[in-house]
Amino acid sequence: MNCPRKLIAAVLAIGISSGALAISQAQPSPGQGAAQPLSLKGDDPRGRIRTTVSLVVVPVTVKDGAGELVTDLQQNEFRIFEDGVEQPITLFSVDAFPLSAAVLIDDDLKRSTADKVQKTLETVAGGFSATDEVSLWRFDNVPDPISDFLGDNDALLSQLKRIDLSSSFPGIGSAPMTNGPHVNTSQLPGPAAIPSMAAGHPNNKHINDAIYAAAEQLRDRGRERRKIIFLISDGQNAKNNTHSYDDTLKLLLSADISVYSVGVGEANLNRGITFLGNNILAKYAHSTGGDIFYGGISREELEGLYARVSEQARNQYTIGYSGSGTDRSKPYHSIEVRVRRPGLSLLTRDGYYLSAKP
Repeated sequence: MNCPRKLIAAVLAIGISSGALAISQAQPSPGQGAAQPLSLKGDDPRGRIRTTVSLVVVPVTVKDGAGELVTDLQQNEFRIFEDGVEQPITLFSVDAFPLSAAVLIDDDLKRSTADKVQKTLETVAGGFSATDEVSLWRFDNVPDPISDFLGDNDALLSQLKRIDLSSSFPGIGSAPMTNGPHVNTSQLPGPAAIPSMAAGHPNNKHINDAIYAAAEQLRDRGRERRKIIFLISDGQNAKNNTHSYDDTLKLLLSADISVYSVGVGEANLNRGITFLGNNILAKYAHSTGGDIFYGGISREELEGLYARVSEQARNQYTIGYSGSGTDRSKPYHSIEVRVRRPGLSLLTRDGYYLSAKP
């Protein structure tokens, strides 16, 4: 049976993280995984902590074979496993959650791709409601915050209108060097050295660093909210990021942040709504329980994908369990969610860290 929204919000507001937070509860008996009723002393509404129990909260997206959201599943149709050990479900909800979203916009796109994204940016605001809060970033080799969290849709729209992706393009304004190095205006002997950027669009953007910066901004938002990073990019990632993929993923999992990406540019055309190989956008989405959508050719298709990101992030199943039967001394625990109804696909994060900070 679905938990009322007020109860869910109250539990989350107490301070549940992806790992385990202390809440006022009775000690479960050995082998008992279900959470016990709250135990409060006296008239103090805050109560007293008698002992602690782990409550792991897992958002889950379910789709059918056509990629459409499935919203009519019941609690008894789900099974959840931690480190391979099945866990009793103690919290279940289908209520929509307000979003805390950091929108990351790639500012190192090819001209044709940047022009198309530029024309659609205003429609990003349409996917968010009055209960959501949104921050804006642009990035190339460094992340650049545009605005703090905005709860007013008109203010968000105004900020989106001011973003100019056509102000600079890599390689524009300086021709690539093709004649080799010179000393005192004389060319050195030997063949000309051609820099890699002469072959085409150079890859100077740092996607890991941009996601890491946005995650640090999101990590302390209210736990009654769904925290997401909304990334618009072609997925080209330089090798010299300050933060590695593993370090960035650890921060995301520790802070309960999911990454939703819209892949744009020629490399992302006609790929469908699916995860593909080692694409960095897909890797972040898959590991954090988010999703990736590949931008179509037309403006209308791209605008439709923006709306799907916020719709999907908001409307997820929320499953909670009290971790039992696993080694609680380990910092990381894997998660697997299964559904009894055939023909469905599930999106959820791969695991969580007990520590609230990496």
